[in-house]
Amino acid sequence: MLLCLDIGNTNIKAGVFDGGSLIAHWRFSTQRHRLADEYAALFMNLFALHRIRPHEIRGCAIACVVPPLRTVFEEMIRHYLGVEPLMVGPGIKTGIRLMVENPREVGADRVANAVATFRLYGGPAIAIAFGTATVFDVISREGEYLGGAIAPGILVAAEALVTSAAQLYQVELIRPPRAIGRNTIQAMQSGLILGFASMVEGMIRRIQAELEEPARVIATGGLADIIAHEVRAIQVVDPHLTLHGLRFLFELNRQGK
Repeated sequence: MLLCLDIGNTNIKAGVFDGGSLIAHWRFSTQRHRLADEYAALFMNLFALHRIRPHEIRGCAIACVVPPLRTVFEEMIRHYLGVEPLMVGPGIKTGIRLMVENPREVGADRVANAVATFRLYGGPAIAIAFGTATVFDVISREGEYLGGAIAPGILVAAEALVTSAAQLYQVELIRPPRAIGRNTIQAMQSGLILGFASMVEGMIRRIQAELEEPARVIATGGLADIIAHEVRAIQVVDPHLTLHGLRFLFELNRQGK
């Protein structure tokens, strides 16, 4: 079995694969000050709930964009699972060409998403991750990673509104009944949900115009379903895109040894 970990700024997404099948997956908040032993206790409990024995985990692939947690998880995996984790970063085999000015700047999660997008859906394609940031990654017909765009995430924008405007407050992130809000809650929901949907639609149009051909659009991340419902151009919602990308990267690098 293979354990895949996507360690983000807000959430950690974890999954266990048995071959190509995702047999268990979890999402929990990122805690930067947790120790390796504390994370180990959490995972041992999760494994037990799904009747997964720790010794059955024979490999691990990690995408981490939170530097302080990199060594924490490396220590946990080595000590408690007895395997050497594959850390996605410069120097590993990806199977795709990173056609950007500085490939080392591309986040590990973006690399995993690009790999999974091309392997699962082909190219040209646009992968949009709705997380702490709203990230657009563009893959060519030949499987080249062309770059993309990064915008604030919906939750970040909502928090900024509440923090910066004294008379605004947290609202539930659901679709408002109309674009013209009749009260403050509806107005904020319109700006956050419909406004972000319009931004995504506009970015898709601009990217496809630069590609000069239609591209398949895949959404992932915790808020993908909400926005995908409002954006017709999004053809696929794949909540486990990053985990699958990590699986592909692990297989590619294991075979290369």
